[in-house]
Amino acid sequence: MKTQLTKATLLLTASMLTGAVQAEESQSVVRIYNWIEYLPQQILDDFEKETGIHPIYDVFDSPQMLESKLLSGNSGYDVAFPSSTSLQRYINAKAIQSLDKSLLDNSNHLDADVMQSLENNDPGNDYAIPYMWGTTLIGYNRDAIAKALGPDVDMDTWDIIFKEENISKLKECGVGLLDAPDEIMPIALNYLGLPSHSTEKGDYAQARDLLLSIRPYVKYFNSARYGMDLANGNLCLAVGWSGGMALANKIARASNNGIDVQMSLPREGVPFWSDVMVIPSNAPHLDEAHQFINYMLRPDVIARASNATGYPNANKDATDLVMEAIRNDPHMYIPKEQQDLLFPLEDVSIKTGRIRTRAWSSVLSGD
Repeated sequence: MKTQLTKATLLLTASMLTGAVQAEESQSVVRIYNWIEYLPQQILDDFEKETGIHPIYDVFDSPQMLESKLLSGNSGYDVAFPSSTSLQRYINAKAIQSLDKSLLDNSNHLDADVMQSLENNDPGNDYAIPYMWGTTLIGYNRDAIAKALGPDVDMDTWDIIFKEENISKLKECGVGLLDAPDEIMPIALNYLGLPSHSTEKGDYAQARDLLLSIRPYVKYFNSARYGMDLANGNLCLAVGWSGGMALANKIARASNNGIDVQMSLPREGVPFWSDVMVIPSNAPHLDEAHQFINYMLRPDVIARASNATGYPNANKDATDLVMEAIRNDPHMYIPKEQQDLLFPLEDVSIKTGRIRTRAWSSVLSGD
């Protein structure tokens, strides 16, 4: 309902706003931008108790949302959580700034192999600190799949998704895929025996046609819903992130609904990725940003984040603090004998990105 403001009301409102701004300015803050459901509130609360810095926490549910903020150059955030595959793009665009490593003494806990692999996208490890890592794989409702495809069906293959004779039988129980061209397209290319990050337009046409062939049997492309829908029985199969599948299993067990969510690492290969912490250009609270990142580098803190999200972390001294159910799960902490199944997600050129985006748009629209 609209109201008519008197001069006195206007003055009072202005005074209140000024007071709120002054109150914020008098307290140290750090503005954080992260994926939805990717950091426990208790960690934020404990950070404030220990440091006196008040975290202002916002979330996004797609990489496009994050990209629009960071590439603006004035996001207003102090710490953001992009994928490592986008680092070169942000570095080249001067959308993020180099870290002051003298303020990150807890970085000695990081795994050297992970840091070396991260140098592919961040030479010298100057701009990013790893947060969580994982794979993009298949999650499924075991009983529903057995009912649709038989109890002895081979789940360790992308044939379940990409062969029409299989996925057509799953239409009624529901199939969901990530709305993520930078992950689903490489999976399709790799399945076809093509370079997972091809630069050839014709290769993307083949991947597009493969995905269009199964499009009628896919319930939706969405990066936020698949975990909950697997847990409550609205999907019987999804292609999504390993931590999302682990969370789906946890939710189903807690609800005692009889749904058993399983995971599969297809033998044709699965992409792995890492999410990182960066400081955007023109971050208004630079010292507080480094304090927050350094806090997250503590083994006890990052282990709590892994325990809450279900994802592995890159902290070598935190592994023993991660719950056994996570660190002993071969779909999360991948055993060495299966690591040859993993291929890294990589950034692509602007030209290739446009080709991939056009191909993906055709898949989403179904034409």
